[in-house]
Amino acid sequence: MNIVAGVDFGTGGVRVTIADAADGALGSASAPLAVRTNPADPLEATQRHADHLIALERAFADALRRSGVDGRSVGALAIATTGSTVLPIDAHFQPIGDYYLWSDHRAWREAAEITAAAQAAALPAIRFCGGRYSAEWGWAKLLHWLRHNPGLRDRFHTAVEHCDYIVATLCGIAELDALPRSICAMGHKWLWNAELGGFPPEDFLASVDPLLAGMRGRMAGRYQTSNMIAGGLCGEWASRLGIAEGIPVPTGALDAHWDAIGSGCRRGDIVNVVGTSSCIMALSDAADPVDGIPGVVPGSIHPAFAGIEAGLASVGETFAAIAARADRPLDTLMAETGAYKAGQTGLVRLLWDNGDRSVLMNPALGGITMGWRNHHVPADELFAAMEGAAFQTRIIAERLGAHGVPLDRIINGGGIPQRNILLNQIYANVLGVPVLVPRFGVTGLGSAMFAMVVAGAVDSIETAQAALCTDYQVVEPDTEAVRQYEVGFEEFRHFYFSLPSMLARARPQG
Repeated sequence: MNIVAGVDFGTGGVRVTIADAADGALGSASAPLAVRTNPADPLEATQRHADHLIALERAFADALRRSGVDGRSVGALAIATTGSTVLPIDAHFQPIGDYYLWSDHRAWREAAEITAAAQAAALPAIRFCGGRYSAEWGWAKLLHWLRHNPGLRDRFHTAVEHCDYIVATLCGIAELDALPRSICAMGHKWLWNAELGGFPPEDFLASVDPLLAGMRGRMAGRYQTSNMIAGGLCGEWASRLGIAEGIPVPTGALDAHWDAIGSGCRRGDIVNVVGTSSCIMALSDAADPVDGIPGVVPGSIHPAFAGIEAGLASVGETFAAIAARADRPLDTLMAETGAYKAGQTGLVRLLWDNGDRSVLMNPALGGITMGWRNHHVPADELFAAMEGAAFQTRIIAERLGAHGVPLDRIINGGGIPQRNILLNQIYANVLGVPVLVPRFGVTGLGSAMFAMVVAGAVDSIETAQAALCTDYQVVEPDTEAVRQYEVGFEEFRHFYFSLPSMLARARPQG
């Protein structure tokens, strides 16, 4: 069948896109998701599996209605989610508590311990995630859960990524050996590497904490790229979604990675998905580790290439926080920056508000604005933050280029670039290359493309991209702004690499 459904679970909602291999996207709908936070611990961010299921049913029904499609004509369904969004489950494949959302940073101590142990042991796998382990990733979150839930340990069976658990749920899979495990999620977030024998050795994990002893064996499953079928849609979920039982469901993946595919990513592109944070992705023929780049995984974004992931831990969230501190609507404050010129504020803004994801990979850093004078206003900080996001993206792009990753095009994906032409212009001026912005939203398109592949509606990802990808608005760099930003970038780069060590020396010990 040519008609498929692509599902994308983002941080704040789920979107379902109905698409046809011949006619493109037919319609889409979304439903909100609540992020559960804790006023007593600002690092906590969780979601409930039951909420995901309710939102999926609602969005799916609306998408079918809006597209005018009979659900029985949908020939495949594919799902991408945030990650590392981790859930412990019991032997009956039922949740034990809530998901640790990707943005939950409570496991920063555990991440630091894993990093220290990996560096001391010269663990090969740590090189493929930039040399440091992150509080956003699976092993750190699992260890944090084990330490803080001693009364629940006897119920623990395994830990799952959201993209794998939702696929298993929809396919009625409830056996560990049959559980589909996404190479995309496990390779980027769990130190899994096929060439290195899968996970790190048992003795390494136990050396980090005895609570991890035996956990390697509990992470069994079918490790697959996303062009492989995870299972067929089970009867219960066929009924709940109003589509046919048994249609193929591929192994899931991380949502930003499939957004890259949906944006038209090919070898030579850097796709910069800008939202709450940013995810910067590229494809490479070689799966060589890159220092400070937290993920190089064969088959993760595109089954035929090594997928590379980097990014900023906070972008849109920082913009929103600046507006909130000023007690102003973000759109209003953003409009005030419309006539600003390159570097005119004199401020340097480092977007470390949720730590640094790439290339320093330091979760302990905090956001910094330098150059404040009495005349500065909130719009000045917001403009400097947009410049700072672009400057750090250039640092990442240069690091990739130094390791042989080609850069022919920059594609700005995600929700923010769709509605913020100024931000795209700043990126073009800072990077000195045209920035391509898909004319229409791509959320869910990547999922639909992988659904088309497993449904047999297309013969390759590239054919699916030709069917579904939109054209681009091209934002050309401004010559004078490029010149100004060359000076500004050197200043930013100096502070970016020098400030962390200065701050560490100034911070009281003990």
